[in-house]
Amino acid sequence: MTSVTLRMPEDVIDDLKRVAPLLGVSGYQPLIRAYIGQGLRRDLKRLDYDTISGLVSSLRRRGVSESIIEDALAEVTHE
Repeated sequence: MTSVTLRMPEDVIDDLKRVAPLLGVSGYQPLIRAYIGQGLRRDLKRLDYDTISGLVSSLRRRGVSESIIEDALAEVTHE
């Protein structure tokens, strides 16, 4: 891991310290890491979806058949 310094309002830190044990997290810093990780994964998933959606739209505009697009999507999503 890499150490970072992050300035946050005291009331936010107090709330994190209060909530962490209620969620079964060992402390406020692991809770911050969890929140950041959750948000990052959500955004990455959304961005991946936007990229794939844009690619599919582009392929359709170029006349690529629907069956080829479906086969390719199944291949990359392992369905």
